Amino acid sequence: MSRHRGDTRAAERGNAAPAALTPTRSSGFPARTFPVATGLADPAAGGERGAAGWACACAWPGGGELSLRPSLPPAWGSRGWLRAALGSVGRRNKLVDRCERLQLQSAAIAKHVAEVLPARSQGVLTAANGARELVIQRLMFVGKACENEEQRLLEEAHAEEERAQQSILTQRAHWSEALQKLAALRTYLVDMITNLDDQALVNAEQEIFERTEVAEGILEPQESAKLNFNQQRVQSPLLHRLWASAVLCCVAGSQEICIDEKTVSPHLSLSEDKKTLTFSPKKAKLDLDGPERFDHWPNALATVAFHTGLHVWKVSVEKSCAYKLGVCYGSLPRKGPSNEARLGFNTASWVFSRYDKEFRFLHSGHPQPVELLRAPAEIGVLVDFAGGELLFYDPDSCTILFSHREAFVAPLYPVFAVAHQSISLSQ
Repeated sequence: MSRHRGDTRAAERGNAAPAALTPTRSSGFPARTFPVATGLADPAAGGERGAAGWACACAWPGGGELSLRPSLPPAWGSRGWLRAALGSVGRRNKLVDRCERLQLQSAAIAKHVAEVLPARSQGVLTAANGARELVIQRLMFVGKACENEEQRLLEEAHAEEERAQQSILTQRAHWSEALQKLAALRTYLVDMITNLDDQALVNAEQEIFERTEVAEGILEPQESAKLNFNQQRVQSPLLHRLWASAVLCCVAGSQEICIDEKTVSPHLSLSEDKKTLTFSPKKAKLDLDGPERFDHWPNALATVAFHTGLHVWKVSVEKSCAYKLGVCYGSLPRKGPSNEARLGFNTASWVFSRYDKEFRFLHSGHPQPVELLRAPAEIGVLVDFAGGELLFYDPDSCTILFSHREAFVAPLYPVFAVAHQSISLSQ
């Protein structure tokens, strides 16, 4: 009987669950629990065998000492206790890891708030002050340059006015004197005719000849540019660029323009929205007898003309390597292959032209090359009718491609020509 009880106790000791070691540490984190099988000797692991199992001590990361003490659970008769204990230990360890990560995250945030954000704030303050100073300096520089240019141009205008007025005064004095001479000569001749008989006229012939010879030396007045105000004296590249840049920056969008179907060349087809012109080598079957239609050159006009104010429109040209766009008078001839109907080769049209890689401004048959680093995908046209300014520019960068001054004397129509693929008025 006693032997049987001894065997039972031995079996109970063999089936007893291993002890759980509960660590403690001075760092304030929750303790980790490690199950340790009792009754097993493992001196190489650094433990000391106690009465109930192994006690182990090790260093805890971040400071503090980890000490394991045996914790004896109640007796279990199956391996389910071991699985439950291991699961509980795993959950506790995960929570401890989470606490450590939260502490590191909190430390990083605290450092960011205490060090990084103040440094960023100071950097923003310094950059803003520098930007303000730069704006003020540049505007002061521009303002000073504008003041100097204004003073120079006003002095030029005053000097040119005085010169023209002096020329007019000189002309007035000259012609007044001529009038007096002619009036005196006429009076003399009338007197001679009235008071002298034929014999006396014969005797006075030499005198009459000499006095009339003086009159023949007085020429009739001729038109002189010296009597006009020379606008070139008050032209300023600086003022022109500033004005153009200001206008282009203030322009909100493109003016609504449509192409007049009645003017479209038979080499061109017009889209339904009246915005796109497409070139075709073959002539379409159109009414060529219409007086408004171009019958030879691939041209077309807009539906409306401008006779005052400021006007802007844009044309998409990225698909074409051969086109012209600009303005013309309504009197531009429409028929025949002569230069009178060819855009840019007469006095009634001003156009920006591209042929392959060659860009030019054309007027009166005098091409002026335009040097461009790249072919623009879109070209803007600006007309200041009263100011006599015609600008071609790149809408993407507001870069002025070419500018021309002209005293326009008749309403201007937007005009277009295309000899390769298509161009379109931008919305």
